[in-house]
Amino acid sequence: MGRKNIRRGEFLKAAATATAGLMIVKPESVRGTPANSALRVGIIGCGGRGRFIARFFPEHTNAKIVALADPFKNRVDDLKKDLEANKKEGIRAGTALDDAHCFVGLDAYKPLIESGVDAVAIESPPYFHPEQAAAAVAAGKHVFMAKPVAVDVPGCRSILASSEKAKGRLSFLVDFQTRSSPIFIEAAKRVHEGAIGEPVSGQVFYQAARLGVKAAPKDKSDAARLLNWVFDKILSGDILVEQNIHVLDVSNWYLQSHPIKAYGTGGRKARTDVGDCWDHFIVIYWYPNDVRMDFSSGQYLKGFGDLCIRLYGTLGTVDSHYGGDVRITGTNEWPGGSTKEIYQEGAITNVKAFVESITTGKFINTGAPGAESTLTSVLGRIAAYRGAVVTWDEMMKENAKLETQLKL
Repeated sequence: MGRKNIRRGEFLKAAATATAGLMIVKPESVRGTPANSALRVGIIGCGGRGRFIARFFPEHTNAKIVALADPFKNRVDDLKKDLEANKKEGIRAGTALDDAHCFVGLDAYKPLIESGVDAVAIESPPYFHPEQAAAAVAAGKHVFMAKPVAVDVPGCRSILASSEKAKGRLSFLVDFQTRSSPIFIEAAKRVHEGAIGEPVSGQVFYQAARLGVKAAPKDKSDAARLLNWVFDKILSGDILVEQNIHVLDVSNWYLQSHPIKAYGTGGRKARTDVGDCWDHFIVIYWYPNDVRMDFSSGQYLKGFGDLCIRLYGTLGTVDSHYGGDVRITGTNEWPGGSTKEIYQEGAITNVKAFVESITTGKFINTGAPGAESTLTSVLGRIAAYRGAVVTWDEMMKENAKLETQLKL
């Protein structure tokens, strides 16, 4: 094993706080239902991402949405209407929803988990992911989860523990679209096989337009804060964690490791009307084997937008864009291809793989890389907030937890 793989293995061993023995489960025994029966899925979080993901279960798999949970009743009602409309249009499998299985409140995930579902899709603000995943796994439910998996180190440790408990008996899938993209998979394979030679340095950036406001920016109530959670440092983890994790995950993937330290800066300048998140970051990440990655992001841009992971090696360059072209240039050229539809196609692929893994008993577990990439984002955020070099080991030892008190 190389140095980078040893370090990565040490992280996965040290960060997990629970283990579970592997066991083979026959398809017909999954949740006590025949393999060809419709999987019963509950959606936790009925906002934008929840409404986006929910329809793919009945549209592309033999699964039914049987329960919904959200802090806001109108969002539960809206998603219920969406699914009922799909059913009327003849979408395969449809839904099996009634008002008794529509739950409202911050703790609505608890009765949803107890309502008879086989699996949950966690699409809530990232701050809540660890407790919701832990409750689902403890109750024997399969977990499909939006990225990032948490907003801090304790949350990532909790996710690691839950994914360990799920191993061998439940699927635990983190919804990274790049990880299921055939073109990104091939690019990573070629990089790992030496197509670009020895990695030296790279550029990673996520430059995007601002997101939409869901509640009046001047409204400081807890309800408004929750509706505008993408602008809230604690609920979202800031843009570097909540959004920029997509490209940092690929950086880790290509390098088969996580950074050993980071130095950063950033601030609020272009988007100051809502929340407390920064609107731009600049971070240098140091990876094992003396590889440096130059990261930057913005969430306010007009006239430009790109999600890029570019890694330079001694023999060539992998130039990859989420929603754009992916290719390798240099000694071992590879034309690659376009990932233009990756946002939706990747999500559909993940939903299909998740359901298939459950019905066949060949369970998927991507909790560890999901936590590792979330921690990579958290490291950059901490370094930028401090304007200082912060090591991975220091971050893990500090184990700093973000706390929020919400009352609705």
